[in-house]
Amino acid sequence: MDLEAIQSALRDAHLDGWLFYDHHHRDPIAYRILGLDENSFISRRWFYYVPAHGAPKKLVHRIESCQLDTLPGAREMYSSWQELEQKLEAMLSGSTKIAMQYSPRNAIMYVAMVDAGTVELVRSFGKDVVSSADLVSIFEAVLTEDQIDSHYAAQKKVDAVLAAGWRRIGDSVRAGTTIGEIDVVNFFLDSFQREGLFTDHGPNCSVGPNSADSHYEPTTESSRAIQQGDFVLIDIWAKLPSPLAVWYDITWTGVVGREPTEREHLVFRTVRDARDAAIATVQSAYEKNHPIPGWQADDAARAVIANAGFGPEFTHRTGHNIAVSLHGNGAHLDNLETHDERLLLPNTCFSVEPGIYITGEFGVRSEVNMITSAPRDGQPAKAVVTGPAQSELLRV
Repeated sequence: MDLEAIQSALRDAHLDGWLFYDHHHRDPIAYRILGLDENSFISRRWFYYVPAHGAPKKLVHRIESCQLDTLPGAREMYSSWQELEQKLEAMLSGSTKIAMQYSPRNAIMYVAMVDAGTVELVRSFGKDVVSSADLVSIFEAVLTEDQIDSHYAAQKKVDAVLAAGWRRIGDSVRAGTTIGEIDVVNFFLDSFQREGLFTDHGPNCSVGPNSADSHYEPTTESSRAIQQGDFVLIDIWAKLPSPLAVWYDITWTGVVGREPTEREHLVFRTVRDARDAAIATVQSAYEKNHPIPGWQADDAARAVIANAGFGPEFTHRTGHNIAVSLHGNGAHLDNLETHDERLLLPNTCFSVEPGIYITGEFGVRSEVNMITSAPRDGQPAKAVVTGPAQSELLRV
């Protein structure tokens, strides 16, 4: 735990403190930020309060009294629920505005780890409980230089693996050799192993109507053969095999052995233009040094697709935070599933991946990753796309 950094962030946000709470590992965010053992045995409630000024405070059950011993601060213990409430109120004495892993109306559910009853309890002490969402972004999404380097290392390897996968599809179809969605997935997995890459699930290859299902995943039983004339979508993601490495996550589409139809051209170019509108919105904000929340980039992409008449076919957010988790705890590009007001902070990574999915026909998603940076060494703040951006449908 970086106590100095946490307290500095609290002061910058004009908060009196940050109250961490857990029971049965309900809040993995707390364990990562505090540097606690995520595999420890937890059967009783604990509280850890970090004030903006002064020493932290602990409240633990007597039969698990050592639970927070790795953290600084004085310890109080409880046994009964009455004692817990009395000592928790005393712990928070002198503080009014307190952050917790809570989100009003569950708007940012990714950080809503504290149950409603515990929030009610803290509020009964006269405290103003606010969301820790922006604080969590600082400690969960902001990347080190080494982590940014790990993203670019994965980018080079994954881009090469993807290119080889497209070649494998084309060679197999031209040779008349049977190849299916699951064969492409297994080719990627074997390639990841050779390249020293890690993935926790997937990747994905979707053919024809399956590409209109944005979360389709082939199995041995469901795998569809890839044939001359097919439309193919590939979504591929991996990272270096280190707990602190950052993912690279992209999606490309193509047609096998033919030219795209006018409808395919229209849908792809609409998605491409929506992607580029979101990218330009983020880059413009960074060039002007204007803070930008994730929902604004989503709006930029969604407007392009809606104006082309495909609004109902864009069924998911425009992008997600990327960090040590594929879907990280920083700001998402989202004003559909949530109204994400979290800022796209410097030194964070996120996907830009609008899509149009026409049920029974085909689906197009074009996904790139971006990394932002703060002004440094006389250079202005900027936001860059970290790999190639598809400009036209591939001809395989």
